[in-house]
Amino acid sequence: MKKILLLLFTTTSLFAQKPKNVIIFFADDLRASALGCYGNNYVKTPTIDSLAASGMRFTNTYIQGSHHGALCAPSRAMLLTGKTYHKIKDKMAGHETIAKRLKDRGYETYMTGKWHNEMEVVAEGFSKARNVMFGGMSDHHKVYCRDLKEDGTFTDVTYKGFSTDIFGETMMEFIDEHPKDKPFFMYLPFTAPHDPRSPLPKYEAMYNPEGMPLPANFMPSHPFSFGHKMEVRDENLAPYPRTPDVIRAQWAEYAGLITHMDETIGKVIQKLKSTGLAENTLIVFLSDNGLAMGSHGLIGKQSAYEHCMNVPMIFSGPSVPQGEVSDAKLYTLDVLPTIAEMLGIEAPSDIDGYSITESFVNPEKEYRKSIFTSYMNHHRAIRVGDMKMIRYPYIDKTVLYDLKNDPHELNDLSGDPAYTGELKALWAELENQQKIYGDKAPLTVRDIQPLEWDFREINRKPDQWQPQSVIEKYFKD
Repeated sequence: MKKILLLLFTTTSLFAQKPKNVIIFFADDLRASALGCYGNNYVKTPTIDSLAASGMRFTNTYIQGSHHGALCAPSRAMLLTGKTYHKIKDKMAGHETIAKRLKDRGYETYMTGKWHNEMEVVAEGFSKARNVMFGGMSDHHKVYCRDLKEDGTFTDVTYKGFSTDIFGETMMEFIDEHPKDKPFFMYLPFTAPHDPRSPLPKYEAMYNPEGMPLPANFMPSHPFSFGHKMEVRDENLAPYPRTPDVIRAQWAEYAGLITHMDETIGKVIQKLKSTGLAENTLIVFLSDNGLAMGSHGLIGKQSAYEHCMNVPMIFSGPSVPQGEVSDAKLYTLDVLPTIAEMLGIEAPSDIDGYSITESFVNPEKEYRKSIFTSYMNHHRAIRVGDMKMIRYPYIDKTVLYDLKNDPHELNDLSGDPAYTGELKALWAELENQQKIYGDKAPLTVRDIQPLEWDFREINRKPDQWQPQSVIEKYFKD
């Protein structure tokens, strides 16, 4: 009884300090292990690390998956609506976003950066939106931008650059323009560190490719086919077989983009401080998905591996304890109900996420028994505790990993008789989660595809956004 009363007292006193404002920084293609506060000792991220030190870091945050190669689109829909992608895929029209809910309650809502969903949702939810990139990616040096007009339409496209600088400067302008007597919600979704891997020279010079370590699970190519074409756009960004030199070079470029973003976040936070808005502002930092960058012989994010589905998430500001870490199993769609509770407003009744505010007083609090992730119909994964099963229906393959002892998913335990019980239980939980979320993808199929694949048959071509320097470096024989 004393413990319960103490918890209630702590929770009550904690939310007496509730924040007035919110800003979300949303990275693009950032794997958690690329940040210092998540154990990386060679990529410089002092601003993000300081947010973790002054707030709470979550280690087991996941996106739920995607029905196509652009994971960023459903990921953004899940974040802003609090709904699973099995319900809405990447379509937000007709669903209430956190921006719309706050705008309707008197908040000034601001947005700049990447928007890979319907344009009308921006006009519905944001008071001001400038330098918005409507699409999945661009040349960072020539980012295509549009502004929201007062009539709810948008200006014609203008090309600007560099993307990280444009978006950061725009958000700082919003801070200067903001009427201090009103609360605000600010949303800054970067296009970094998404490719093209072409950082500004200043940031490229920070990292020597020869000094970049390879991922612990680096491979020259993936050891089996996923049962679909292995020609997803992301996988064309490095030649086959993957070589240590190429992967190190791309990691150096990736790191430069990350550090540039980190510095820009620092500038925005400093602007908040200089205007007296930082003390009552909740800061949320997270990413839309991870990225392989050589892990398992892959480059992109189109798989159910941890380096794709697990993302960083940090809360910092009023009501958030300092330097705490939680291993609770979360989805990014938990952000909306958490923000709503912290601001003292009611969350929409039809969302799928949970408020995780209890973690601020009890870091060991759990909200889910399992984590369910997927990619297209070809990958289904379930995690319970530290045991994770991935099912590949189209090649009739099931793998099992012990993430506590094998965080890089290298030792498949599915053939070990000692784990028969775990496999059976995980399979049952996978079927259970499919029912809960309305996922009708089959776990077995009639026409089984071969496991073998030949990367020499892939015709690598650069997309339209790759600058000539990248084409010369990675697409020329």
